[in-house]
Amino acid sequence: MTEVTADWAGPARFLPPHEPAVRPDGSRHWSGLTYAVAMGYRPLQLDLWAPAGSPAPLVVWVHGGGFMFGDRRILPETFRPDQVPDAFLAAGIAVASIDYRHALEAPFPAQLLDAKAAVRWLRRFGPHLGLSTERIGIVGESAGAHIAASVGLTAHRADLEPAHGVQGESSAVQVVVDWYGPADLATMPRRQPPPHIAAKLPPELLVAPEDHLTRGLTGDALADASPVTHVTPQAPPFLLVHGTADWLVPYEQSEVLHAALTAAGVPSTLVPVEGAQHIFDGHDDVDGLVQLTVDFVAEQLS
Repeated sequence: MTEVTADWAGPARFLPPHEPAVRPDGSRHWSGLTYAVAMGYRPLQLDLWAPAGSPAPLVVWVHGGGFMFGDRRILPETFRPDQVPDAFLAAGIAVASIDYRHALEAPFPAQLLDAKAAVRWLRRFGPHLGLSTERIGIVGESAGAHIAASVGLTAHRADLEPAHGVQGESSAVQVVVDWYGPADLATMPRRQPPPHIAAKLPPELLVAPEDHLTRGLTGDALADASPVTHVTPQAPPFLLVHGTADWLVPYEQSEVLHAALTAAGVPSTLVPVEGAQHIFDGHDDVDGLVQLTVDFVAEQLS
């Protein structure tokens, strides 16, 4: 069993896992595990669900929210509460849902570094938690998909590794699922929401979310914040699922990333969801898309 130690006073600043709540089916749930603290910011936490039994493969779930809001405990309104962790648990796959710094707290690459710190923490404590640390995937939606894709594509970038949290562990993942995420910030058109949606939004959300993330970056710096820039033949397999009528992140963003991955020889599957808006709004089988994702991840992590 892995020795469970903390580094709360040192520069890394993280806490070991506490005892879980055990569910009637034998699965376990940890809430509010502190995986890292970047100096001067709030503690970064994750919730973890793990099935009963032998060491389980793991997916890291990264929530969306335009890089400005969102929470590890909340899914988009088109999903049932806990639908994602419940679906993965049913397949024998553990799920860690992470928080990260929002763009109004810290610009890119803070969000990428936080997600990598979560992967490192899970790899360090995985044996103690009943996880198979050689089988880790990452799944994200919207802004979280941008972060998930960036994690999957930058394992080779030593300059994009976190100084906070666990050190000495790999942040690499073995599979990525990208639900309607931006891929090329330099070319993504700025779109205004439909009037019936715009009327419900606060003014700050009418600004393109990626502008908050990048805070005026241009040229090479903006390209560096784009997942498509980092595609290499060493990238893990990708599944991209995107509504063709998405008004916020155009479907073409997933086409661009899929084309780059394919050109590099990386296994990539693109699933267009005909007529669906952002967060798969308007699609009548969200359950099927969740199961498609679970099946893909299960195959890759088997």
